[in-house]
Amino acid sequence: MTLTRQSLETCKPTRRYSENSAALFTEDLEMRGIKSALAACCLFAASSTAGALEVGDMAPDFRLPGADGKVYQLSDYLNKQAVVLAWFPKANTHGCTIECKSLAENGDRIRQFDVTYFMASVDPLAANVDFAEQTNADFPLLSDEDKSVAKAYGVLGLTGVAKRHTFYIGKDGRILKIDRKVRPETSAEDMVANLEALGVARAHTAP
Repeated sequence: MTLTRQSLETCKPTRRYSENSAALFTEDLEMRGIKSALAACCLFAASSTAGALEVGDMAPDFRLPGADGKVYQLSDYLNKQAVVLAWFPKANTHGCTIECKSLAENGDRIRQFDVTYFMASVDPLAANVDFAEQTNADFPLLSDEDKSVAKAYGVLGLTGVAKRHTFYIGKDGRILKIDRKVRPETSAEDMVANLEALGVARAHTAP
């Protein structure tokens, strides 16, 4: 069979159509991949925020060792005293050192309130013992080595360390406030202001 120039010209549109179809098919696959990735991201975001603690929720109980050699359990303070639990990312790092020193240097202002306050991280206990010594912390630094409490509070980050979030817990065990924008430099002043704003009772002082 002999192909004439006219027949060859006739074949060209068919080839262009095939090339366009292949390009459209490839583009469609790429768009489907992008949509699937976006859907997965949305699903992950939804699952990570689902069940997140909110003001009014009961604070998850915990039993954690402190750098002072004692073990502290949240339920021991139920109906007795308010509690502040300040999570921090990592011992002996810049921001955490500033935050810890701020609380240590202004403890007299915080203790004007009827409250027990902690800093907590997922560091090994030995690291927090050293951190407490380096910062002269006069309050307990708690160690959640298995990260179970950090997960319960929703503060465990993707890098495996705790987010810098502070929880204010009332005497009834319910969360009064969650500070997710803690400023290390003014952590003590902000804690005092929050305790005041939340109406936490003043500590009883001897006459």
